[in-house]
Amino acid sequence: MCLGIPGQIVAITDETRLLALAEVSGVRREVNVACIAEGPLEGLIGEWALIHVGFAMSRIDADEAAKTLDALRELGEAQEALEAMAEGQKALDAPGRPA
Repeated sequence: MCLGIPGQIVAITDETRLLALAEVSGVRREVNVACIAEGPLEGLIGEWALIHVGFAMSRIDADEAAKTLDALRELGEAQEALEAMAEGQKALDAPGRPA
């Protein structure tokens, strides 16, 4: 499954190579903006985009970015809970555990 993470374009790093700096949940990473570039690249600063493997794939609005980030956080919390349940089950199934 491919997953795009919302990131906000904060700077243009190389206009010739269509590279920009995107902030994704507090982490800054250089991304290629060729897929979303329309006109001067400076117009992308402050815009939100779905980022996947170093590419800004599509523009999204701030509301959609916030909703997606919230959903991803919830999925992360759900995954942590499932992993904790699995660890608990392993402990219950461990050999030598008194019945």
